Amino acid sequence: MARASRRPVAVTAGLLKRWPLPQPGGSADKEDRGVALVIGGASEVPGALVLSGVAALRVGAGKLQLAGPRSAATQLAVAVPEARVFALPESGDGYLDRNAARKVRDCAHHADAILIGPGLLSEDATRDFVDDALTRIVEKPLVIDALALAALEGGRHRFADSALVVITPNQSEMAMLTGEKPEKIAAESLGVAASVARDLNVVVALKGAQTFIATPDGESFRYAEGDVGLATSGSGDVLAGALVGLLARAATPDQAAVWATYLHGGAGNRLARRMGPLGFLARELCDVLPALMNGLAGKRAR
Repeated sequence: MARASRRPVAVTAGLLKRWPLPQPGGSADKEDRGVALVIGGASEVPGALVLSGVAALRVGAGKLQLAGPRSAATQLAVAVPEARVFALPESGDGYLDRNAARKVRDCAHHADAILIGPGLLSEDATRDFVDDALTRIVEKPLVIDALALAALEGGRHRFADSALVVITPNQSEMAMLTGEKPEKIAAESLGVAASVARDLNVVVALKGAQTFIATPDGESFRYAEGDVGLATSGSGDVLAGALVGLLARAATPDQAAVWATYLHGGAGNRLARRMGPLGFLARELCDVLPALMNGLAGKRAR
């Protein structure tokens, strides 16, 4: 594990090789690699759940569960036949709301790690849904992403010392959380991430041209090897899905954030070398993740 430092530790292949992920034994089955649950979606964007869910499987989670709007449940089940799909109640506009939150605990019962946020729409409905849902799932390792972060605005939640929570804001989402201007977030990304990590007791992965990862106890990391092609629709869903998949495998929150950030960026770099810097799709990132991850672990294809 990396040591705390006043300077952020560079996230590189060398760091990851010194900080190996938990590995299943030779006789392990899918249960031993953990169950990842992804909660979110709206009738307009069920694909966000697909991207996150596939990414979770691609980094080695043993089983996948998706919980999204009832109107999209059949689509999700067909798109990801490897997943168990839970149909959640939705509003007339196709959004998840507080009624859906009441079913979340049942969905989370067998999960080892949970992601909430991909594909959520409507800030007002989302805040009600996430407020209620967090009380029902916070005892599990948890990733909070995208519009679900609105529930944390202004310090409305501070997580207990025992909580294992990672948040993945981009700079505009961090501005919403803190009330700071986006220019300050961009200029002082590490300091802002460290402050929020401490105040909320979460690991923060603050996304941007560089990604800064900060922990509640003062450790920090910087990933600066990503390229412009990662700024594409659905890319953040892939990162969040990889993160929850690694948590399901029993990685610690800081380790999962560091590894997921590197794998996400490295996948983009491989696609850029193959296709050029622009034009690859978020779904294509998922297909690159296994070879990159297994290569870092010294496990090559046979």
